Amino acid sequence: MDDLAKFNRERWEELAEANVQYSRPALDLSEKSAGQMVDSRGVMGDPAGKDVLCLAGGGGQQSAAFALLGANVTVLDLSETQLHRDRQAAEHYGFAIRALQGDMRDLSSFGDDSFDIVWHAHSLNFVPDTRPVFDEVRRVIRPSGLYHLHYSNPFAQGIQDTEWDERGYPLRDPYVDGHEFTGDHMMWEVGDGRGGAKLIRGPREFRHALSTVVNSLIARGFVILGIWEDDTDADPDAKPGTWRHLQYILPPWLVLWAVYRPRSPIATCGG
Repeated sequence: MDDLAKFNRERWEELAEANVQYSRPALDLSEKSAGQMVDSRGVMGDPAGKDVLCLAGGGGQQSAAFALLGANVTVLDLSETQLHRDRQAAEHYGFAIRALQGDMRDLSSFGDDSFDIVWHAHSLNFVPDTRPVFDEVRRVIRPSGLYHLHYSNPFAQGIQDTEWDERGYPLRDPYVDGHEFTGDHMMWEVGDGRGGAKLIRGPREFRHALSTVVNSLIARGFVILGIWEDDTDADPDAKPGTWRHLQYILPPWLVLWAVYRPRSPIATCGG
């Protein structure tokens, strides 16, 4: 484990112990809500009986949803506390899952062609280079397998809701692939469940251009099925200078689904 992984693991341990929203097990799911959680666009089909890897996706949310839908679930995450939440959710529902500590850039714990679905939670932006991750995903996914990727909209990344200037939200950071965000971008506001919140230093975070992500996947034999903006909490009536208003102006995340077709004739772009 390199210095970056060690640092980000420490950050996620503290965030999880503070009960950040991504570390709260989903303990009230139905089959319908589970399906909506992992496939709100209706791309995936029925995952029952399929081998699913929740990649860098600990916290007891997507793993619980896939298990409830009948999949064979494996979770890999840097944080043991995050994985503990997955085990808690599995015990709650009475399912068996496999939860392993590890780095998304090194999936050597798994053999080639191990999974039908790789569901990649929001974590790609915590590494500076997409290539090691995509190389590993390509290796462990089966032909015709599905890859789901949730990551930061690179055009919105780094914009702060608190910087509203009565005209808009200013852009400051360079649109450069691999650019690392520093300063205020490192601080996460975590609610305490009693109406208060505290600031916790988050993991190191990097920008990945849309062209880099799309072209790198195509070069590895993936066919893009769709890309969608994710503005889950957008509110056109929200007060300017708030997170919900910013989402209405500029969606902060992207969702991508791709299918692995290693003999695809369009798999020619570099990246």
